Amino acid sequence: MAQQSTDMQASLTRGGQANATGDARELYLQLFSGEMFKGFQTNTIARDLVMKRTLKNGKSLQFIYTGRTKAEYHTPGNSILGNSDGAPPVAEKTITVDDLLISSAFVYELDETLAHYELRGEISKKIGYALAQKYDRLIFRAISRGARVASPITKANFVEPGGTQIRVGTTTSGADAYNSANLINAFYDAAAALDEKGVSTDGRVGVLNPRQYYELIQAIGTSGLVNRDTQGSSLQSGQGIIEIAGIKIYKSMNIPFFSQYGTRYGAASATAPGTTSPGNTGTWVSEAIEDAEDTDTGINNDYGAQTHFANSCGLIFQKEAAGCVEAIGPQVQITSGDVSVIYQGDVILGRLAMGADYLNPAAAVELYSGTATAPAAF
Repeated sequence: MAQQSTDMQASLTRGGQANATGDARELYLQLFSGEMFKGFQTNTIARDLVMKRTLKNGKSLQFIYTGRTKAEYHTPGNSILGNSDGAPPVAEKTITVDDLLISSAFVYELDETLAHYELRGEISKKIGYALAQKYDRLIFRAISRGARVASPITKANFVEPGGTQIRVGTTTSGADAYNSANLINAFYDAAAALDEKGVSTDGRVGVLNPRQYYELIQAIGTSGLVNRDTQGSSLQSGQGIIEIAGIKIYKSMNIPFFSQYGTRYGAASATAPGTTSPGNTGTWVSEAIEDAEDTDTGINNDYGAQTHFANSCGLIFQKEAAGCVEAIGPQVQITSGDVSVIYQGDVILGRLAMGADYLNPAAAVELYSGTATAPAAF
């Protein structure tokens, strides 16, 4: 009986084998599931939270500051020719467009013909994500810079308020940045500072990393300090649903966070909050901040070096804190015509020409942790 079974197996025709040898399923069709798993992407929010202007026929845009003035009593018989102290003082801020930022891919026509899934749309999306992510990162770095500087109005006795830096917690451990009570206190301190410096309550927002945000919403039920407009799934979204002291809270993986973008893993220290990596984080999660100073290639505004953000752990600001000028807004272009014929394919190109910098330092607040000394201006 055993011999008969062996003989039958030897004579069995396996339609999936190549030349009757090897893998019995080799020739069977591999079907496409219809699912395409998306590459790493982050939500981008900064563009709509600051002052944005379109630049035409020029390389930079000028913003004017006007300081306070005083009221004086008139002396009978004296001519009225303006205040005796020459107030109000005026200063300027110039934001220059950085070099053209691009992201591109070449799609070979034959590959596109043979592929059983749509290539161009997905590649275009990824290019758009890359530009938008860069956009957010530069704006958030500009706000951090503004939080560290004095006002451009420097006339004696008429100096306007400058930026604010608030320490989260009181220890020399970066773990304070994940303590919900510390964060709530920092938000109230920031709100008070913005009020004291005469910053409008309209358009105030806070941007934290995801783990900080979730620490806060977990504390809602116990602290009683967080005002919330919506319960349930909306509360979890991280899109400005909850408020502290009238400051809408967002989460982002693009803010400077202990010299990384959005998160930092490893043991707690003065420059790390002590977060265990979830594993398999790939290349883009906990990505190190790159140097982007005005001496670096393509950069015409100073966005700082990696070392400038060693203790940064969040931002609170009002929309006047930073400005963004666009000569070319984010857009995707695709070649066609003769170019496509010559190369038998198309280049998909995303491009962006923008620059960002702080505007009103008084409207910018940087949160820092792990050190008693506030991060230095740059």
